[in-house]
Amino acid sequence: MKRNGIINADISRVLSYMGHKDTLAVGDCGLPIPEETERIDLALKPGVPSFMEVLEEIVKDMKIEKIILAEEIREKNHDVLEEILALVNEMDTECEIEYIPHTEFKMCTKACKAVVRTGETTPYANIILQSACLF
Repeated sequence: MKRNGIINADISRVLSYMGHKDTLAVGDCGLPIPEETERIDLALKPGVPSFMEVLEEIVKDMKIEKIILAEEIREKNHDVLEEILALVNEMDTECEIEYIPHTEFKMCTKACKAVVRTGETTPYANIILQSACLF
């Protein structure tokens, strides 16, 4: 049994096989997930687990070079955006931030290795994480 890190078997597996430039999304409970993309559903009830709880744990286990957010988060969910930016500032590497329209964001999830669905119920609490190279 694992002593540290993410104990969810599916998230741990996906992170283990990701390579440089591969992507993983973490989303609120309303984000549509394409049929061709793996769904890792953690949602238990509205708000549980929260988007930030899940994101904070994934960031501990993943080296990230870029994040993608929906432009709409700037206006519609400033609190979560501030938490994301604070988390990015705490990371040990430079991280590019890209904002795109939400409709384009949803299309980008098709290329993700998986989408982790949380119980989050605030708008636009979604992120795509692009993997960096470990060396």
